[in-house]
Amino acid sequence: MNVIIAGIGTDVGKTVVSAMFCEAFGLDYWKPIQAGDLHQTDTSVVSSLTSDCTVHDERYRLTEAMSPHAAAERDAVGITLEALTPPTDDNLLVELAGGLMVPINQQTLTVDLVARLGFPVVLVANYYLGSINHTLLSIELLKSRGIESIGVVFNGKANRDSRTVILEYSGIEPLADIEQVSSVTCDFVQTHAHKLRKHPRLAQLRS
Repeated sequence: MNVIIAGIGTDVGKTVVSAMFCEAFGLDYWKPIQAGDLHQTDTSVVSSLTSDCTVHDERYRLTEAMSPHAAAERDAVGITLEALTPPTDDNLLVELAGGLMVPINQQTLTVDLVARLGFPVVLVANYYLGSINHTLLSIELLKSRGIESIGVVFNGKANRDSRTVILEYSGIEPLADIEQVSSVTCDFVQTHAHKLRKHPRLAQLRS
């Protein structure tokens, strides 16, 4: 099972959801591009929240918390799709940087990397003003590129109306509802990992 964790934007909970999937299914973790927060990377967060997850080094570690194309320019680094080769062939979770339309370089968007990798996508959505639009646009983009969507994880303080509209308009499969907490712990990750393992859609992918 290989999977990509994509978000409808920045800071929607991709890293925590990544930890839950790695814990649930014994997946390796890889974030190809880390932009900013090099003192506490998403890779280190996933490692700290999981019990036995193999994490792989980022291909690019950029100093500024910016869109990868801009952060790379600041660091005088050239990002290429060819360099973003997965570190392993199977049982790999890939966490993207930002949303699907974030530029990697002057010619390439993150969705181009998704298409190149060819892994199915789990979309992470948070509830905020505009999240319906961002979620539906992300789903439509995946459909237009012929990229498989496994489903959506809703993260944050529940909003039943937004959830219902997103599911009814998109037809996407709901995979989990992650409640808002003041701090994320290993126990919290393990609790939701257990729920993910029991989801019929995800169990089917593992069989």
